[in-house]
Amino acid sequence: MAIDEHARHELYNQLTDVLGPGHARTLMEHLPPTGWGEIATKRDLEVVEHRLVATLRGEITAQTRLLIFSMLAVLFAAVSLAFTAARLG
Repeated sequence: MAIDEHARHELYNQLTDVLGPGHARTLMEHLPPTGWGEIATKRDLEVVEHRLVATLRGEITAQTRLLIFSMLAVLFAAVSLAFTAARLG
């Protein structure tokens, strides 16, 4: 059951009558603004963390492969130029 602002305000008024304004305000500040269903749990954060780590590992792996193959291509080109220069000179 979703709690709207009207219901929250009525709860605050009732708490003010029973507990006083200071305690009612303190208690209301500890309630989530949208309901407990919208609050992320530690388990939710762990799942997100694992997905993020997996994504980053995949990106790092792809970038590492690209860097290695690019360096090999540059090395091959440099060696080819060196052999060509040696044959011409």
